[in-house]
Amino acid sequence: MTWKVNVTITPHTELVRHYAEDFTALQDAALARMNGMASPETAAALAHPSLAEPLAVALAHADVLARGDIRRAELSGVSAPHRLRRLREHARRVRRARSEADAVCKEQRARRVAGRRRPPLEPLELRVARAADPEAYGRALREVLIDHGSPAADVPAPDDDLALWAWQRGPAAAEPPAAVRELLECHDDAFVQVLLRDAREEENPHLAHDAVVERWGRHARTALAWGRYAIARAERQVLARPLTARRVQLDALDDAYQDAAILAARAREARHRIADLHDRIRDRAADGPLAELVARCRAAALLRLSADEPELWQRACRLATEHRADCDARADGCPRCHRTLAARLAEDVSAATSQDHDGDDGPEGLAPDYPDYKERYAILDDSPSRAAVAVADAAVGDESALCGYGWAAEDGTTGYGDSMASCSGEAEVIGICQAALSLLDRHPEAPVVVLCDSTEAVGAVNLALTNAGPAAARRTVLFPEGRELLERLVPHRHRLQIRWLKGHIGHDLNETADALAGLAVRRVTGRVAASAARRQEARILRSATSGRPPVLVAA
Repeated sequence: MTWKVNVTITPHTELVRHYAEDFTALQDAALARMNGMASPETAAALAHPSLAEPLAVALAHADVLARGDIRRAELSGVSAPHRLRRLREHARRVRRARSEADAVCKEQRARRVAGRRRPPLEPLELRVARAADPEAYGRALREVLIDHGSPAADVPAPDDDLALWAWQRGPAAAEPPAAVRELLECHDDAFVQVLLRDAREEENPHLAHDAVVERWGRHARTALAWGRYAIARAERQVLARPLTARRVQLDALDDAYQDAAILAARAREARHRIADLHDRIRDRAADGPLAELVARCRAAALLRLSADEPELWQRACRLATEHRADCDARADGCPRCHRTLAARLAEDVSAATSQDHDGDDGPEGLAPDYPDYKERYAILDDSPSRAAVAVADAAVGDESALCGYGWAAEDGTTGYGDSMASCSGEAEVIGICQAALSLLDRHPEAPVVVLCDSTEAVGAVNLALTNAGPAAARRTVLFPEGRELLERLVPHRHRLQIRWLKGHIGHDLNETADALAGLAVRRVTGRVAASAARRQEARILRSATSGRPPVLVAA
């Protein structure tokens, strides 16, 4: 990784340039400064503002490596306690240094934003209408952009991305190189593979191109998740071997951590490059041809909005005119008044809609009785009769993709096990699926209700069931383990209800599921011996108070 930096001439200019061009030297210098061993010249060079972002990237890389050293030492079984203490203390110092470097980057960015020239305010009427009905404005702007040659799918958030759109399509925009076009046109899965090759084989210089960097940032987290997946597989191979025969597997684990460290650094680099791109776009959008193109598109969108939504536009104009008469900030263009006016406009529209529908809502014009979405806690009086009910929970590991799940059912059965998950939501999906499949097998004629305290997981499973396939839950479920479970669950969707339950409120089944999930993740990561795991399992099952002796179902 190399960085282009603008270096003001100082006594340490050459050293600053050296660190910007040599990632290893920069990281070594950062760690030396962290340990109080850097020379005055090195410390002065590292304090240069141009190295703030490269330092944050280098320390993100060092952070993953430090945690990998701890894990390798834990799994080797031969490290002395004092060595583990040293490794953990080193990791804490690296994490602290990384946080400090991130804080410096945020402070620098805040200063840049504060000093940036702002584009002129748009008309108050437009700001009011857009805030009151962003969908209507979005449709109008999207149509304008299509007229300018942009496919509808290319404008996910029209107003926010308008300057970026103009940057990429303005008259001064150059045709990107063939390698960049290939990165733009390939499928998401193929792009993630590019990021993995970038970390594992050879750095791809085209990722930093202005046309690609946004996509790089969006998919960097996915690539990092696959890095954690590789760590998890390596950990399993280590734990499958006796302590005296783990050397080869520990080397493979070290390689996986090396790749994950590069992925973490590159993800951090992508964030910095995206911020730099947005800064340059905003600077250009404040003046010159780019600003003119943005202004023309917004003006055309305004005309289209006023034609498509005349009532909305007329009300916005009336409110703006009335407001300007006595606003203390009218000389500055009422910069922050549009939000309050938009709320008033929305209230006026709602009141008018209610008047238009008087008498349609039942006796005496009362509004329909909508369900009360209060917190459910453990009250399930609306569950299907004869339903088999279980609560599922999950826990994720600290470093790898290894996760544990647990579930407990009203019929007294429980289960737990381990799998791979890219995030806590995916781990909870796995727990839901395992609980549901077990109950479906044990109660072939009854409806099945599975509760979970993760709204993300409940939403993902219900989306997969509604769409009859795991592809709909792709945002949450990344790895094959979770997708395979969803595939098995879909054929039974007519018998299933997946619902949210507020967690950690003392619900017996939820507490049991949570304890089993924690035990499962400790067991799979080797942090509890087999004999100790059996004792903890027995203790959890004894504490379960479901009204009958709990039965453990094989995971």
